[in-house]
Formats: sequence, C-alpha cells, structure tokens
Amino acid sequence: MTDTRQIDGVTDAAAARAAAARLAARHGVPALERARLAATLGARLRQCLAEGGTWRLTLGVRGADSGGGALHAVLEPSPDASSAGEGTRWETTVPLPAADRPGGTGDSDSDSDSDSDMVPGDDPAALSQALMSADADTALVLDRLAEQEALVAFHRDELHQTNQGVLALHAELDAAGRAQREAFAAERRARNEAENARRRLTFLADASAVLNTSLNHGEIVRRLPELLVPRYAAEVGIWLFDEEDDPHHPMTRPAATVRAARTGRPQYAADHPGGLRGVDDLPPSVLHPDRPLLCVPLLTHRAPLGVLTLSPPGERWDPDDAVMLIELTRRAGIAIDNARRFEHNRDIAETLQRALLTELPTTPGLSLAARYLPATHGMNIGGDWYDAFHRPDGSLITVIGDVTGHGLHAAVMMSQLRTALRAYAVDDGSPGLLLTRLHKFLHRLQPNLYATAVIARFHPDESTLTWAAAGHPPPVLRLPDGRVRTLDAKPGAMLGIPLEQEIADHTEQVAPGSTLTLYTDGLVERRAEGIDPGIERLSAALGSFGPAELDTDLEGAADRILKPLLSDSERDDDVCLLLCHLQG
Repeated sequence: MTDTRQIDGVTDAAAARAAAARLAARHGVPALERARLAATLGARLRQCLAEGGTWRLTLGVRGADSGGGALHAVLEPSPDASSAGEGTRWETTVPLPAADRPGGTGDSDSDSDSDSDMVPGDDPAALSQALMSADADTALVLDRLAEQEALVAFHRDELHQTNQGVLALHAELDAAGRAQREAFAAERRARNEAENARRRLTFLADASAVLNTSLNHGEIVRRLPELLVPRYAAEVGIWLFDEEDDPHHPMTRPAATVRAARTGRPQYAADHPGGLRGVDDLPPSVLHPDRPLLCVPLLTHRAPLGVLTLSPPGERWDPDDAVMLIELTRRAGIAIDNARRFEHNRDIAETLQRALLTELPTTPGLSLAARYLPATHGMNIGGDWYDAFHRPDGSLITVIGDVTGHGLHAAVMMSQLRTALRAYAVDDGSPGLLLTRLHKFLHRLQPNLYATAVIARFHPDESTLTWAAAGHPPPVLRLPDGRVRTLDAKPGAMLGIPLEQEIADHTEQVAPGSTLTLYTDGLVERRAEGIDPGIERLSAALGSFGPAELDTDLEGAADRILKPLLSDSERDDDVCLLLCHLQG
C-alpha cells in the first residue's frame, strides 16, 4: 500500500504528517516510534515549506505479508510541478512489529488509496481528528518520558547516596590511613627512643665497668675523657680539689664550675636554657662564651671530690644524654673515692708489712734467705709472713704463715700472730705446741679468721730438725747429695677453726749441706692445675743446684728458684719463700 501526497502549503503538510502517524498506528508501530516519526517528518516538512515549491511525500509499507516489513517514507521535490523545489531528497524507514495488526486490506504494492489512511486537507474536522490522534501519541510519549524522568531521579538519588557512602568510605579510609601513619610514626619514635635508651644504658654500663675495674684514681681520671670524647663531649675538664697545686691544671676556672663546687649541684652555662631536671641554668661562661658548659660535681658519700666540666659535641646536648652524663659523673666520683681509699689502705698495709718483715738473724753454720712478693691484683697486701728468731736455749725458730684474706685487716692479724708466736716461744715449747697455742689464740681473738703456718726448729748441738704444720703446704727438704724430699707427714688443721686440736711434732735427721724450704701457697698453686705440680716444680728447682752453690750464694739461689715458678707477671696471691741451709 502506497500513499503519495502533493504538499503545497501548511495544510497539506499537516495532513501528510497526520497520514504518516495514522499509517504507523494502523500497522502497530509503537507510540514512541510513531511520535518520533511524526516529529521528524514534521520538522522536515517545515523545512520544505520554508524552502518553498511543491513537494511529494510517498508513504508505503513493504514486506508486511512476510510478518516483518517496514514503513517507508520519502519526501522529495515534486517532479511535475512547474516550480519544483531544489531541496534535498529525504527518506526514513520505521521497522514494523513482527505481527501486523489485523484489519489491514489491500496489496501493499498497489497504488489504490485507503480511506482510513487518507486525511483530506480541506476537511478541518478530519484534520483536527488526525492531529488529536498525534497529540495522544505525544501524551503517551510524555507519560513514558515522565516515568523515565522519575526513574532517572530515583537512580540519581541512589547514585547520590552511593556517592555519599563512597565519600564517607573514602573519609574513613583516609582517617584510617592517617591513623595508621601516625601509629607507624609513633612506633618508629618509640623504637628510636628505645634504641637510644639501650645505647645510653649500654654505654653507661660499659663505662662504669671500666672505671670500677681500676683501683688507681689517676688511671680513672685519665680514662674518663677517653670514654666521653668525641661521642658525648667535645672537651672534658676534671678539677680535683686536692690537686689545685698541680702546675698542669689551670688556675682560672669558669664561674659555673666554681658554683657547682660550692653548691654540689650540676650547672648549665649557655645562652639558652638547658631545661635539664636538677640542673641550674646560668649565663654563658666568660671564658667560653661560644659554647655551652655542663659542670657536674664529683660527689661521694662524704664530700665532693671535684667538678667535671663538659662541652657538647654539637650545639647542645640531648636532654637524655645530659642525664646519662650526670649519672656517669656520679659513678666516676664514687670510683675515684674508692680508689683513693684503697690507695690509702694499701699504703698503710705496705708500711705495716715492711715494718714486720725484719732482718733475718745470723746463726753460725746456718744460712737464711727470704723473699716476699705481694700480689699484683687487688690490695697487693696479704697475710703472708715469715720470721726467724733465737730462743733462750740457743735454738733457732723459723716460721712461715698465711692469714686468709688481703688488705689492712689481714696485715694486722699477721702482726698479732707474729707477736704472739714470739711471746709463746720465750717459754720452752716444741713447734707443735707453739702452733697449738696459736690456734687457740686466733680462735678466741678472731673466730671468723683463719691461718696456716709451718714452724721449724734448728738446734746447734743436734743434727735433727723438728717441725710442725697447720693446714700449710708441706716443707721441702734438699739433702746434701741433691735429692729432694717433700715432708708430707700428716699436718694439723688450719689455725682458728672451731675445733679442739693438738698439733703433733715431726723430726727429721739433717746433715750439713741440707736445705729446708718453707713457702706459701702463692708460690706453687695455680687455679688451672692445683698445688701438686707446683711442688714438683719447686723440688726440681732445688735439685738443680750444684753442691757448693747453696753454700756460697743462698740469696742468688732464692732468686733462681722464684724465676721458673713465677714466669707470669700477674699474681693473684702473695708469695713468701724462706730457705734454711746448713753449711756443708
């Protein structure tokens, strides 16, 4: 079916537009497509009317019998008009639904007209009816458009809410990220602070160990700047009050140093406040105006010893480093005080011990040689002692002993034992009886102090040697022929232990050329091997002398005995040696 129309004016254009809409409606074209077809065709018709001339609109349906098909519209200038327009040919195709609406008759390819699709231009009522039908399609489209607008508004609200949720989520994620970054930063700061604290504590422990291992206050004063420069201080000055007359120390000192000495409080002199707890802030020093000074007194339990003056390695100290330096200074003051007290006690003990180690007596036919070497560690003064004296009956008493412990107390007890032995020896008594009386004396005088000793008695009219031992290493006897014997008869227990004992005497035959060696455990005892290997070395050293060497040079023999036995320069205990040689 084909509908061809001549369009000369606006009435023809309106009738053609209405005919296209009715044809589309008849063949089941949806209202939206009908409205789009009518709107597009109407716009094209207005353009044609504006151009002028006569136009021809051809409407037709093709392929409707096959169940598909399309509505075809062609708008072009009319070829038989005298004033044909010169416009461009326009055509469009609208697909029809799969099933055409019932009621349609006629051959789609015939040229006959259909009364239902014809809209006469000169019939206003029919034209109005057609336009109203087109408006119905437009209203339907507008309703559909309203629905779509409502749907768009609904989706717009949902999208807005979704955007708000996304923004809130992003805000939460940003806040969580910011909190996580702050937590990581706080963790790093805490880790750095812990590492710095560990570093300071490690340095403080190591430095304290270095200072406390030395018992020489001069060594402590020398090592203190070595520990601090350059890590914690650029310069270190130490002012000891009792060394003010030393020409190597400056006489002019910063005001902060003097104030620290007077007040006993740390002082901080700088052009900025230090803000250190327990430290007084002062103006910068006139002697050193370009650098801060931290002046800390060297305090002890009694009185300040001096002042430690420090300048920072940079512009200023970290507050925690300054606190650590103040603590180290306190420990250094205690270490210096302990070293000085030790040196004082050591001087007293050395003086006392030198006074007690008197010269050996001269006895016809008997030579004596003694050696005493203090320990190289600790107080250097112990309770080792030797003595030799004549008794009223003409016999010679030789003794060597060892009081437990070191220091002044051990030296005093050794002096008391020596004095008591000389007093007991005035009366007639064998070595065993003398040791028994010393045992009772020591137990009553000092219940918690013990000692060991060996006493040997030589008589000019007898060829026998009487000796007794109390917990002491056994004497060693060298015979005239060079053989060496260890006098290991059962000794008594240590002197002073809470035990009643009677110490027995032992007798040995001695001939001219014999040498009795008395010694303390410091000569033969080593921690790694015990005492027996040391006694064997002592016996070998005694047996190495020729027949006349001991007669001619007993003092030199004593030195030659010590040399192989004391090869180490460091000794943990005192060494005492007494040689008694019967002239050959």
